[in-house]
Amino acid sequence: MSTRLLEILISSLPKILLPGLLYTIPLTLVSFAVGFLIAVVTAMIRVAGIRVLSPLCRFYVWVFRGTPLLVQLFIIFYGLPGIGVNIDAVPSAILAFSLNVGAYASETVRGSILAIPKSQTEGALACGLTLSQTMLYIILPQAIRNCVPALFNTFISLVKDTSLAANITITEMFMATQRIVAVTYEPLALYIEVALVYLVFCTALTALQKKVESHLGRYKTDRKYRGKENSDDQAVQSA
Repeated sequence: MSTRLLEILISSLPKILLPGLLYTIPLTLVSFAVGFLIAVVTAMIRVAGIRVLSPLCRFYVWVFRGTPLLVQLFIIFYGLPGIGVNIDAVPSAILAFSLNVGAYASETVRGSILAIPKSQTEGALACGLTLSQTMLYIILPQAIRNCVPALFNTFISLVKDTSLAANITITEMFMATQRIVAVTYEPLALYIEVALVYLVFCTALTALQKKVESHLGRYKTDRKYRGKENSDDQAVQSA
């Protein structure tokens, strides 16, 4: 590696990391948070089978899972102004990413809700809880806990997907790298460098995912053990 190339890589690293802190990470966090809320609401509507809203939710999931994210970005940022709806670049990216995440994550949440035994719903209703209370306090917490690994995978994928925001003029890490390449004419080294930055981000999130899953695994084990102890105690008392 030449001295010039090494100097370019060292000097370009802060210029790549700064847009990552200003745009990539905030875009990821905000879009995932909004998308997760959309996913939960969509999943609950579909599970409840609300007459008017459920078909609309199915249509929304069908459209956003069946079309490329880049096309969705272009429609929102470049297409909507054609009908008089002008949205700035950052809100457009958040809207597109959130709707896309919401569509995919809603299926994950819906599957987790349906995996909860119906006996829990029946037991909660028998204890006097309403259906909404049962869903909010009994079913949904368990469902969210069960789909944490899949949601983390969606979150990690979103970190990489934010590079598409460069196509709608947002100066995130990838666009910052493109601008440096245009000046230095070192595409291979610089694109490898930004790829490594994304890799570091995603590796850190993967490590966090493992810790969260390990914690949830211990919680499930403890709860199962306590449930077994309670059953044993009841059996002894009955005897």
